[in-house]
Amino acid sequence: MPPSVLSFDELLDSAERSAVHLEMRDVYAVSHENEHFRMWKETGVRPTDPDSPYWKAWTTLIRRTVARGVQVRRARIVSEPVSEYVRYGYAGAPVNLAAGEQVRWLPRRRASDIALPGNDFWLIDDRLIRWNHFTGDGASAGGEMCDDPAVANLCATAFESVWARAVPHSEFTV
Repeated sequence: MPPSVLSFDELLDSAERSAVHLEMRDVYAVSHENEHFRMWKETGVRPTDPDSPYWKAWTTLIRRTVARGVQVRRARIVSEPVSEYVRYGYAGAPVNLAAGEQVRWLPRRRASDIALPGNDFWLIDDRLIRWNHFTGDGASAGGEMCDDPAVANLCATAFESVWARAVPHSEFTV
């Protein structure tokens, strides 16, 4: 039986070597971002203070994880031209980088021949997966854990294939 769904704190605190995150949607509509996304659409400005109340919990977690020697990498597969939400995510990526994440972007057309899992995921130490499920309109539909070695291998292979082709954030433009 797969483990119960871990919080992101529990998940990343369990990492010993690596934590990789693959995002494949062009639109997310997670409730905690709604107000900030609305404000960004109105002003074109996204707050990027990593110690602001909005970012503090995440950046503290990432900094703590990286300080233990865990490599944290995030890859995003995006359609081009990019969606409004992807531009919003791009505007916030400097905070991820400042906290210690590595971020890369892969245009979807360059991912056509990569075998990808059906959902976004976090993979911890090539062994533990946290699936992130979403509704059709991008709202969170909860998480699910998986520790099946064959599935972890699929995720690891997919992520490394994406990572090898993806463009570092500093070289990608929206």
